[in-house]
Amino acid sequence: MARRELQEINAGSMADIAFLLLVFFLMVTTIQTEKGIFRQLPPPIPPDFEIPEVRERDVFVVLVNSKNQLLVEGQPMELGRLKDAAKEFLVANGVFEDTAENQDFPIRSWVNEAAIRESVQNLEDLKATTEDEESLKSIEESIQKNQRKLNAVEVFGKPYKELPGSAMISMQNDNATDYDTYIQVQNELQSATNELRDELALEYFGVTYIALEDEAEKKRNDAKAHAPLKAKMYTIQAVFPQRISEAEPKN
Repeated sequence: MARRELQEINAGSMADIAFLLLVFFLMVTTIQTEKGIFRQLPPPIPPDFEIPEVRERDVFVVLVNSKNQLLVEGQPMELGRLKDAAKEFLVANGVFEDTAENQDFPIRSWVNEAAIRESVQNLEDLKATTEDEESLKSIEESIQKNQRKLNAVEVFGKPYKELPGSAMISMQNDNATDYDTYIQVQNELQSATNELRDELALEYFGVTYIALEDEAEKKRNDAKAHAPLKAKMYTIQAVFPQRISEAEPKN
């Protein structure tokens, strides 16, 4: 009796099926990723930029040693106290009133509305006679910065005091500092500015600054709705700018 030959199975499409399955799992699988600290890098410094004079009281110095201990303004400090200390530094001698407290911290100065308006007019005149693109960009940025100060005065209904340009929080850690401690210190310093912004936004706009940021992000593509939200954010930023400088770690 003749042996029946088995019919061969056509496996030509197996490779295509395997590829489609691979693509499917790549698309639907959630891959866990580590998140870092969100920071916006500063723009390049113009060649004609004049570095402001830095006074010791204008810098809030935070040092973290290899044993994860804090030295803040030359004094040992517990991590739980850091945020409040940073807030005291940022408020300095008051924002809407004159106070004699914290004279060892940067002295805020009253925004001079008349001087700012004159500066804006001078910049507008200079802009009309300037053809260099880089110079025009720098002039436009200066105009916008001054306009935001004027807008803040209008929103608050009264003058406010701004931090000097050299005022900042400076953090430096040791090469052997634990990463967890480094993150906690960064978080406390960031929270100091965030809380002050939230308090001011709640008082004048009825929502937190974080809520303004979230809403502005949602309406990024709607110019009409996005513009007033950004204006409110700029108003809060004029009073409490984000100034955290991180020095290179060392032993």
